[in-house]
Amino acid sequence: MGKSRLVEAFLDRARVPYVFFQAPRRRRADALETFRSVLADSTLPSATAVQSGATFTTWSAAFDLAATGATAERPLVIVIDELPYLVEQDHGFPSDLQEAWDRRLQRQSVLLVCVGSDIRMMRALTDYPAELHDRPTREMMVPPFSPRELAALSSVSPEQAFDRYLVVGGFPILARSWPASLSRREFLTRSLLDSSNPLVVNAQRILEAEFETDLQARDVLAAIGHGETTFNAIRGASGVSNEKSLTHALEVLVSKGLVDSRLPYAAPPGKKDRRYLVVDPYLRFWLRFIGPNIDEIDRGRGDLVVARVERDWSTFRGKAIEPVIRSSVERLLPDPRFGDAQFIGSYWTRTNDPEVDLVGAADRDRPTAVDVVGSIKWRENAPFTRHDTERLIQQRAKVPGAQAARLVGISRNGFSAAALDIELAASNLFEGWPAP
Repeated sequence: MGKSRLVEAFLDRARVPYVFFQAPRRRRADALETFRSVLADSTLPSATAVQSGATFTTWSAAFDLAATGATAERPLVIVIDELPYLVEQDHGFPSDLQEAWDRRLQRQSVLLVCVGSDIRMMRALTDYPAELHDRPTREMMVPPFSPRELAALSSVSPEQAFDRYLVVGGFPILARSWPASLSRREFLTRSLLDSSNPLVVNAQRILEAEFETDLQARDVLAAIGHGETTFNAIRGASGVSNEKSLTHALEVLVSKGLVDSRLPYAAPPGKKDRRYLVVDPYLRFWLRFIGPNIDEIDRGRGDLVVARVERDWSTFRGKAIEPVIRSSVERLLPDPRFGDAQFIGSYWTRTNDPEVDLVGAADRDRPTAVDVVGSIKWRENAPFTRHDTERLIQQRAKVPGAQAARLVGISRNGFSAAALDIELAASNLFEGWPAP
């Protein structure tokens, strides 16, 4: 379930009076009227007054009325869902909320819950010197399911869980829609019968919510999702040719948490060759295979999309699995097997010679030595071999600061005389994620 559903579940269990306000993308007067209507239908004591004709023309007055009747024995909850929508249309709303909180709400038995999907804006509202700085009692980010949680939800093996994670990501509704008995082809065939399926619709809703007006950022995201990773390649694929506009779009995507901006990780760290990657696995899959082909799904030819996925799956999976595995390995640290490593990245040069899947060191920003280098072989049937180890040794020699680094192999299908310092299978990667 998502953030809003989690709050609803909390309210059901708490059994206290509350109002749940789904903020609209409308001007102040319309938003206030929507709040008045929701308040009238709520379980708050003030609902009766609103039903009898009580009105308000400011947010301060609205919150004063909503908080009426709060006591220590009978606390109240006010929920503002999609707070960024209000701020987009009414730049003065944060000041109104600050005034209401400082003047009255913080001294009453009122729990104010503010929810938002736009990470950049939610952070901006609480970072210094914003109006809400230092006021939230607790800030929480609700992460997607981990591969281990997906495995438990779907009753599949660790290897299958990681593969499924590359398609449905950490969205429970998508994971639940994929029975353990269905293969990838069977699941996609069933899911792409029409464009109303959650596998198709969820990403569309995310993009519409995040980029209602910033179409350039959406075009740039589509280019990255299709596989472009460098500034020039993204510029060519997105059609955003102006360097300043492209830089701004990339900054927006990174600040929203949709795109990761990375430099080569070594000792000393790389200062050039920045690369970009869509963070969410489901969105990465959608942008690569589903988004560009919705017209085909609309006319009943989802089979064409399924055929492309099956044709390109091995290549797509080989790259898409890397950030998921790096995150899983980093969650295992610290671990004496990995020396002093605390952080995991990857290393490459402009010519991709070498391109190393996994590099671990003790410092995130300025490592002085590399403790481990690793290779990921996520093959369907073949194991990690001695030849793969020999190739990794050659790559290690080209990574700055990695001459004495330990060798790590990560394999979907076991190891064959690999002669590595550390061997990790899918089940080992689960160990870093909390048990469901």
